Amino acid sequence: MSVNDLRELSIVELNDKISELKKDLMDARFSLATSQIEDTSVFKKIKKEIAQANTVLTEKINQAKNKEENNEWDRKKL
Repeated sequence: MSVNDLRELSIVELNDKISELKKDLMDARFSLATSQIEDTSVFKKIKKEIAQANTVLTEKINQAKNKEENNEWDRKKL
């Protein structure tokens, strides 16, 4: 999933996506431990996706906070 696709998701959907990716990472680790996986680049790809999703989630949370603060500031002006 690309970063642009992640930006289209809501905060709740991003949290769900992060949980899903963490589960995928855990499953991949178990597969490696049981010698069912040979391509270890999967770990790097999953970790990268988790980091991207966390970054987008943080951006969305900060935008929501800034929007809320701006609304409060506008109310104080009136």
